[in-house]
Amino acid sequence: MADYEQEQEMEVEALQAILMDDIKEIDPSESGLSTTARCFQIVLSPQDDDFDESAYVPVQLALIFAHTEKYPDEPPLLNVKSVRGMKSEDLASLKEKLEQEATENLGMAMVYTLVTSAQDWLSEKYGQNAGDGESEENEAEEEEVIVPHGEAVTVESFLAWRDRFEAELALQRAKLMPESALTAPKEKKLSGRQYFESGRHAMKGASTTADEEEEEEEDIDFDEDFDDDEEDMLEHYLAEQSGKSAA
Repeated sequence: MADYEQEQEMEVEALQAILMDDIKEIDPSESGLSTTARCFQIVLSPQDDDFDESAYVPVQLALIFAHTEKYPDEPPLLNVKSVRGMKSEDLASLKEKLEQEATENLGMAMVYTLVTSAQDWLSEKYGQNAGDGESEENEAEEEEVIVPHGEAVTVESFLAWRDRFEAELALQRAKLMPESALTAPKEKKLSGRQYFESGRHAMKGASTTADEEEEEEEDIDFDEDFDDDEEDMLEHYLAEQSGKSAA
């Protein structure tokens, strides 16, 4: 019995040295506990990295405890009260949590452990940083919805895309023309008159007559026999089209 009392007294002295003005002895009638033993009240407030002790604290609770005869081999008597701004359902939840932790720490002085647990719970529930994790998740979800895939379209990016598209279109059209039409020197090209005088149109006429009868629009079919003369045939075709337009 003497060992229990000595251990309990040492714990109270340690708590008073650590908590200082935040712990005080109260009358058992004020504790809400069914005991005549010494009762102590510890006032706790939410704390975080930006905590300002001089600022007004909207929420405070009182953790009240009393040692039982065989403490710490049996749990202490516990009670929690609202000093300011606490909800009754939160107080009940916290008391249940502390009683569960007390049973898990039997055999050792545990009041300071319970004080620390209550302080952490209060800071998470009512501290300035409470809800930050949830808000960060919400922001992450909003960013995932808002941020589009790819780059945003601007006037500059659209103009760059249009120039690139027109260049690719011109390249595709150029591929439909014979290579000689793009690379042959201008001085080596035959004029329409020279083309007719060379007699090549007579050889070409036989192969194009059938195509002209089958299609409403005329088209020139460049045979493999005239790979070297594709540019000349193109000029002939253009001259022929120009003559028809004039007529």
